[in-house]
Amino acid sequence: MNFSFLHPADQIVLFMNRIYQAGLTTTSGGNLSICDGNGNIWISPSGIDKGTLTRNDIMCVKPDGTVTGPHKPSMELPFHSSVYRGRQDLKAVLHAHPPALVAFSLARKLPNINLLSSIKSTCSGISIAPYAVPGSIELGKNVSKEFEKGYNSVILENHGACVSAETMYDAFIRFETLERCALIEINARKIGQPLSLNENQINLTRIDNSMKEFEPAGHTSEELAVRRDMIKFIHRCCTQHLFGSSHGTYSAILSDGSILITPEGKDRFWLEESDLVLIKEGCREKGKNASIFTALHSAIYKNHPEIKSLAGAQPYYTMAFAVTGTPIDSRTIPESYIQLRTIGNASFEDQYINLNKTADMMDATTQVILFKNGQILAAGTSLVNAFDRLEVAEATAHSLISAMDIGQTVPISDKEISIINKTFSLPE
Repeated sequence: MNFSFLHPADQIVLFMNRIYQAGLTTTSGGNLSICDGNGNIWISPSGIDKGTLTRNDIMCVKPDGTVTGPHKPSMELPFHSSVYRGRQDLKAVLHAHPPALVAFSLARKLPNINLLSSIKSTCSGISIAPYAVPGSIELGKNVSKEFEKGYNSVILENHGACVSAETMYDAFIRFETLERCALIEINARKIGQPLSLNENQINLTRIDNSMKEFEPAGHTSEELAVRRDMIKFIHRCCTQHLFGSSHGTYSAILSDGSILITPEGKDRFWLEESDLVLIKEGCREKGKNASIFTALHSAIYKNHPEIKSLAGAQPYYTMAFAVTGTPIDSRTIPESYIQLRTIGNASFEDQYINLNKTADMMDATTQVILFKNGQILAAGTSLVNAFDRLEVAEATAHSLISAMDIGQTVPISDKEISIINKTFSLPE
């Protein structure tokens, strides 16, 4: 979607809807603004239901202070204005009260942005601003002071978070990523000590543009059907909070050996069939950037003809295990064991190098791999099979973390596992 052609009022409504529907703000909480080329500040209104905003509700504050629109501008207008005055490069400000970031604001601590490479690359730095009364000039000064230091993301003590960027889309991606970062760390601390990535590991995640391009002569009905079905599952991954806007990789192999895979740098929430990248004989579809995990997926398909689809993600609960290096025991309930069996554990580097070694980890009993500080990767004999395993893995991780607040967990016994294997004809 090209937001440069979307009116600021429409952008604010669009992203406020996404924030509200994702549970990252409340009916009365949060405010968004955009500073246009004429210096006008378009801002969400004060006291209006954030779940039902329309473009006509968005207020406009002109450089001379004149206000147009049917409501009052957000009470946080002072700090929005302060940010724009202090940073001429910033054109969008997003403030909300997402639960995990609020938790950090209550503890007056910053989340660790070095847990996952996708977080580090999106959120280069984060600061914290001293508490002040909402809507006050003092709060505006406190917040803008942090942005003037070069930060683009600021935690407000006992309040929430404020994120700014050149566009509202970029601000939203940064905001969503920070909340995911905070929630993963909160979950991880229930398991153990979260471990940070080092600079060498982060450098492995750069996009490889050396892959040659090719121009498809056409698109078979098989390919078009897979594109259609993949998009449905990608959107479902977003709805189920398995994928975020900027992360999550889905692929499928076609009968001729070519691969369809998610692109790099496009919002999963709005992906369309034409956005998916066709990989054929080691070349990528012209004009598109394939996922940084294309080589990994290709190696697995080459070594395992029985695998037809792969889904990799960084969901909230599974990643708590990944960033602490804690294995996930699938012997929780029969469904989890049947779908997940043995979950392989691999290093962060194994996503990018030693790919044949990583592919060899997959076998009849290991169809899911957890990469330390990386992702969880699920294989399947179909798109739905891969999705199911990914979804079950996250549900299992969620249950295990929740059970820690109740008491010592008891896995299904070896005897019971043997009965399940026989009942469902599972390979041992």
